[in-house]
Amino acid sequence: MLKHDRELSMPVHRTIENNEEARIRLSKTYQSFVAAAGGHRELNFIKKDVRNYITREVRNILELEDAKEFEKYLLRIKEKNQNFFFEFELKDDQSINLVFWVDARSRAACEYFGDVISFDTTYNTNRYNLFFGSFVGVNHHGQSTLMGCALMKNEDIQSFKWLFEYWLRCMGGNTPKGILTDQCASMQSAIETCMPTTIHGWCIWHIMKKIPSKLNTYKRHLEIEQDMSHVVWNSHTEESLDRNWNDFLMKYGLVDNKWLSEFYEDRHIWITIYLDHYFWAGMRSTQRSESMHAFFNKFIMRNSSLIQFVKQYDNCLGSREQRERKSDAANFHTTIPCATKSSIEA
Repeated sequence: MLKHDRELSMPVHRTIENNEEARIRLSKTYQSFVAAAGGHRELNFIKKDVRNYITREVRNILELEDAKEFEKYLLRIKEKNQNFFFEFELKDDQSINLVFWVDARSRAACEYFGDVISFDTTYNTNRYNLFFGSFVGVNHHGQSTLMGCALMKNEDIQSFKWLFEYWLRCMGGNTPKGILTDQCASMQSAIETCMPTTIHGWCIWHIMKKIPSKLNTYKRHLEIEQDMSHVVWNSHTEESLDRNWNDFLMKYGLVDNKWLSEFYEDRHIWITIYLDHYFWAGMRSTQRSESMHAFFNKFIMRNSSLIQFVKQYDNCLGSREQRERKSDAANFHTTIPCATKSSIEA
């Protein structure tokens, strides 16, 4: 139990590091050492030593060193597979400003399923508070498929332009037919510049979610929220939308509400009747991206270093690939039942 008699061997170091990457809890890791040794008395270290090693060596990586290791890791992947694509931009202090990478499988997927993309930056995945941007599409099984990732220090116009330009270069200059994002002026400006022919839609779910916080100062705010939702979802033509919207504003005295006026001016970007005649691969919001982020949570911790993050990202992709292969095998060996009796399906 004396400190100078306790020691972690190199094999123990490797096991701790592997278990940390696999998100195995410290207590489980320590118990595995106890079981392998035949009891606590047979170990020449204690649980505190394992915790200290994780904190000191595995997690406590300086940001600048972490950035260097992250870039080296991406370079090693590139050496193994020339279809792997990445770009790196550092700040003056050598910390990360922008990073973008796409694995070979995601580049191939974009050729088949890149007509419509959901792009989102609302997921924080690392200890440095870098914004994580993900390009997500829909594959032939209706599953979300990843088509590129980025880490960004800032969400300004220049950062988004940098990212979109490299994403298009990676994808051979093929712009998507449609892109769904959250409501972000910088992102919108960058999309208009880099993808002028792409139809840009805002996530209607995010916008409708803001209604309670924007209108809760009104006495009849619950009625206002319900009526606004009814106007947005149940107006089936542009003319009926204009008429219903004006009636809604007059009914509740909201003609001078600046927030509502600004959103209505941008109605062609988020209200469905203006977007339904375009192809959206079944998407109306960025929830595809959010479901992908929820999947990341199974692999990535909030205090992950960059090198831990990218390794777990690879594990995440491997799991998604396995799921797709499983669906491919099921479709190959089974007959998909028709949804109707129409001879077109036969």
